Amino acid sequence: MSTDTPFVQLSGVSKFYAGVRALENVDFACRRGTIHAVLGENGAGKSTLIKIMAGVVTPTVGDLTVEGRKEHFVAPSEAVRNGIVCVFQELSLMPDLTVADNISIADPPRRFGLIDRRAQRQRAEELLARIHCEDVDPRALVRDLSLSRRQMVEIAKALGKKPKLLILDEATSALTSRDVETVYKVLGELRDAGTGMLFISHRMHEVEALCDTLSVFRNGRHIETFRKGERSQSDIVKLMIGRDVEHQFPPKPAPQQRPPHLAISGLSWENRLNGVDLKVGKGEIVGLGGLDGQGQKELLLALFGVLKGVGGQVRIGAGNGLTGSPAEAKGGAKRIALVPEDRKTEGLMLPMSIADNLLASSYHKVSSGPFIDPARAKAAVDEAIQRLQIKVGRPEDAVATLSGGNQQKVVIAKWLMTDPEVILLNDPTRGIDVGTKQELYRLMRELADRGNAILFYSTDYAELIGCCDRVSVMYGGRIVTELEGEAITEEAIISASLNIHTPDAKREAIAS
Repeated sequence: MSTDTPFVQLSGVSKFYAGVRALENVDFACRRGTIHAVLGENGAGKSTLIKIMAGVVTPTVGDLTVEGRKEHFVAPSEAVRNGIVCVFQELSLMPDLTVADNISIADPPRRFGLIDRRAQRQRAEELLARIHCEDVDPRALVRDLSLSRRQMVEIAKALGKKPKLLILDEATSALTSRDVETVYKVLGELRDAGTGMLFISHRMHEVEALCDTLSVFRNGRHIETFRKGERSQSDIVKLMIGRDVEHQFPPKPAPQQRPPHLAISGLSWENRLNGVDLKVGKGEIVGLGGLDGQGQKELLLALFGVLKGVGGQVRIGAGNGLTGSPAEAKGGAKRIALVPEDRKTEGLMLPMSIADNLLASSYHKVSSGPFIDPARAKAAVDEAIQRLQIKVGRPEDAVATLSGGNQQKVVIAKWLMTDPEVILLNDPTRGIDVGTKQELYRLMRELADRGNAILFYSTDYAELIGCCDRVSVMYGGRIVTELEGEAITEEAIISASLNIHTPDAKREAIAS
């Protein structure tokens, strides 16, 4: 049901922040009845583009038209009135309100001048059913939902505004595989009904599965727009980063037996961890695979001392004993670092400066007694920025001003400044661009080569195959399969994730 007439069109649009170019002379158009991918590295201008279309920011120069009418949005509400609705990567939900309250927060149904709670719940139920999320209770508090369920509520909230153009900014990055399939179905239904969609994702398989048209941005400029199938993946990556990509993953060392630095035995917690046995040697990257919700995240949190009431045994180096708190994990003899799942809410203090975020876990290293030594602090911050090649204006700028990939680098750099021996990574490349991903892959291998023990959970099978020396697959809160060397294949990981026996894997029996 696509049309050749653009629904939204930008002409000669530029946006500058204090002299810094975010977009420059961009011509861009999107149509109803199509799914249009916007691709580019973090900092390429994608976020600025959609914020202009959604009324969050105004362009410095240039024109925006909607259905042929010239518009000048000064607030998101004006964009919504014109049928443009955005689901941003940073969720807008209020955690202490119910699902129904959040879905209708901008325009709740009223009766006699008061909010009609019954109608509000009914509206929420209808929208949740539309995205096949009948299992979400409209009366539940948002803070009690998983990150994936929160993202689905955000999508339901957006559909409640009856969009003609729906903008999805990394809307699938926090979803479970089941919810991703549901979103695919919903987006297909919306396209068939005539809704236009802008789809921003760093997952190329999603772009190939969903999108009709692709546009590439680089350094604030619109590089090219083309139909799906007209460019290969390698061509697209080259357009995005401006250079050829020869090797996505750094080479692995030859398989070797390493004495365990981290040894876990019988680790249990509530009904989420059911006797986990796992070993990670110094200089080794061990991947955690399996379908979402099989205990991978809980395992990392338990090792970092976040969860209470954990049972079992953990040995790190020569020391024994479970970690009682994150402070104990990062200090003393354990020296554990955790890069969390959600950098926005768990890894960063967004209003604070880049420097303060980098130093947050290691102030003791730049202090003399109770006082911070400014010279040592500046040197440590400069070294961290240089080491991870973080693109910043000034270290004093708020970390919220950075692109998603550079924010993730700040989270990682913050923990590397604690000089950890064990590094726990919880899906660290979620929502970042291909160039930054490659930098992180190289960093992981460099850290392993220096002797760090790395436990790496990823929802991307290609990362597990390309980065890891061994992959331990979880099912039902236990390690059920261990893959090594040539046995680390997508087929083997998927089979193990479904608890199907494969001859190449060392598999533990699960008690029925």
